[in-house]
Amino acid sequence: MSERLSARDIITSYHGKKLRIMEVCGTHTHEIFRLGIRQLLTPEVELISGPGCPVCVTPAGFIDEAIWLALEKHVTICSFGDLVRVPGSKMSLAGARAQGAKVQVVYAPIDAEEYAKAHPEEEVVFLSVGFETTTPSSCIAVQQAIEDGISNFALLTANKTMPSAYHALKDYVDVYLYPGHVNAITGTKLCESLVDEGISGVVSGFTANELMTAIACAIKKSEEGKPFFVNAYPRVVTREGSVEAQKLVASMMDEIDTEWRGLGVIPKSGLKLNEKYAAYDARIKFAIPPMEGRSNTACRCGEVLQGKIKSPECPLFGKACTPLHPVGACMVSGEGACSAYYTYGNVRNDNNE
Repeated sequence: MSERLSARDIITSYHGKKLRIMEVCGTHTHEIFRLGIRQLLTPEVELISGPGCPVCVTPAGFIDEAIWLALEKHVTICSFGDLVRVPGSKMSLAGARAQGAKVQVVYAPIDAEEYAKAHPEEEVVFLSVGFETTTPSSCIAVQQAIEDGISNFALLTANKTMPSAYHALKDYVDVYLYPGHVNAITGTKLCESLVDEGISGVVSGFTANELMTAIACAIKKSEEGKPFFVNAYPRVVTREGSVEAQKLVASMMDEIDTEWRGLGVIPKSGLKLNEKYAAYDARIKFAIPPMEGRSNTACRCGEVLQGKIKSPECPLFGKACTPLHPVGACMVSGEGACSAYYTYGNVRNDNNE
């Protein structure tokens, strides 16, 4: 490709049929905005922001469960920072903290386990959200709790896996820009198998060169008129992925049907601790009652996550909903699409947005 046309040449000169590329990963979305790549695209190429932000797709009901644990059971909640401000049905964890809930921000699951070990008088629950990239670290925290002999630590899981989401959204996109860090764990075998189901995609890294190369690959392969897969991140992603991480998760967690904010329940797209580790499952340990959760009906995060609308098309965007006063999860998260549009001044490629 480089001997004939550079990646920049390809993406700035494409004038074929309309091509919808979904950057699944929220970090891809932010980097594409930050680097100005959208401004290089021709009108025929449309970038769609997908559901690859774990905080964004965590449903309101999960936040309600965490708040119930904090306020009703007086559990200490340990969470990543972004999740603290995500709205539940009535409030966020930040709101619960204002009412006396104990909420600790941590940077990794093992930090929560260490907090529990240091505070044996407290029941500690880590809010385990994320995709294949972060799930192994939650498993390791449970293993460490067992090794340390502590029983005051548990996970409230909202861990998700990407393959079922690819199936759920395939009618809205032509090509997926697969998240490189997820594929570093899962490998590329799954994405290769999706080609047989008519699903195309390119694994991308996160630098300007890697992103432009991936988009250029998507354009050139699409011109061939048949489903395809390209690993454009070979320096990190292999076909096998991290076999040890895969084995760890498989030994400790079971697949379940789970809800994605805005997407509904997707079969076999979630994970929970299996029966062997049930003592560390917060839902079982504290007998959490069923909670459906209700999102703000004016918020259109669900449509943003499906690629049906762009963030500025939501009537709340930049008005009632801002990073300081977020209404929807997509504005809260540092990887959210709405946050990207807002952070970069709603920079637009007027040709395709």
